[in-house]
Amino acid sequence: MISNDEKMRAAIAEQAGEWFVANDEKPLDARDCAALAAWLKTSPVHIEEFLGVAAIARDLEEARTDPEYTLEAILARARAEDDASVRPLWPRVIDAVRPRPSRRWLLVTMAMAACAALSVGLLLRSNVRPFQHPSVRDGVTALHFKTRHGEQLSQRLADGSILHLNTDSAVTVRYAENERLVTVTSGQAGFEVAHEPDRAFRVRAGSAEVLDVGTRFDVRLERDSTVVTVVEGLVAVRLSQMPGPSGMSSSHGQESPSVQLGADQQIRVAVGEWPTTPIAVDAQRSEAWLRREIVFDHEPLERVVAEYNRYSATPIEIATPALRNLEISGSFATDDPESFIAFLRSLRGVRVEVTPKRIRVSRD
Repeated sequence: MISNDEKMRAAIAEQAGEWFVANDEKPLDARDCAALAAWLKTSPVHIEEFLGVAAIARDLEEARTDPEYTLEAILARARAEDDASVRPLWPRVIDAVRPRPSRRWLLVTMAMAACAALSVGLLLRSNVRPFQHPSVRDGVTALHFKTRHGEQLSQRLADGSILHLNTDSAVTVRYAENERLVTVTSGQAGFEVAHEPDRAFRVRAGSAEVLDVGTRFDVRLERDSTVVTVVEGLVAVRLSQMPGPSGMSSSHGQESPSVQLGADQQIRVAVGEWPTTPIAVDAQRSEAWLRREIVFDHEPLERVVAEYNRYSATPIEIATPALRNLEISGSFATDDPESFIAFLRSLRGVRVEVTPKRIRVSRD
């Protein structure tokens, strides 16, 4: 049986391969360099796996010109060797080429080092906090994921589940033998959970705790409440429990009652208030952010602007209070501010003034 540590290591190795391929296809731009630097700084394991992928790629490149490793030679040896005598490929490749660094890969390594240095400078200049280092306590491995303003992230986890992060969001993922725990500390996260009967998948977010059995759902932290929306399957939502010393669920104390949610249902959990029944919603509309869209149906302009400001680099300000309750409908791309500004200008009696620091909406 594959251990949790091996699953986590395999997931990190897969990420390392994706980063290496992206860099090998074309030079990374400043934003990708910053993202790679943040990923490398997450853990020494990330650096180790990235260097391992680079070594293996270099080995395969050199092996193409080595008669010993041609396809015909490999097939001939495969026919001649017994299964018991076959050694794993990875150690053989690494051992064979470790003493033979090539100038091409030396240049790639130097380029990656320069990229990382540039990224650190960009991070410091933009006052962005780097990812925290994962910690291992009581056999629990912690990974941290974070997005900046206007940024989104999709990440496959060690168990095969997929984590989606919206703008300005942060989560911590902890996997133990009997539980998978995700703590949402800010923003909004979507989950596509891989079913494991013997290991629960829990999400803690503010005042709410979600227990999932293999489904798709969305959790959003707001100022004074937590909103849980189910797209597919079933979840149970209850008041958040106090974590144990390792960050995992504590077995002491009595669990609070839970409310079950199905597809196209949503519940809002506020501090000190516990709703009895969920409400019906269009879950696909709630997941519009995954398509970089916001969708509204007869919503007040104030709410639409507040949602759009979660993504926009230039905030929108409603200067005329009477416009705050103006109802609007539509679907808007979060990464296309010009189209949204054009829509606002199309509204009767509305004036839009664009400045370098803000977008001002007032009565015409």
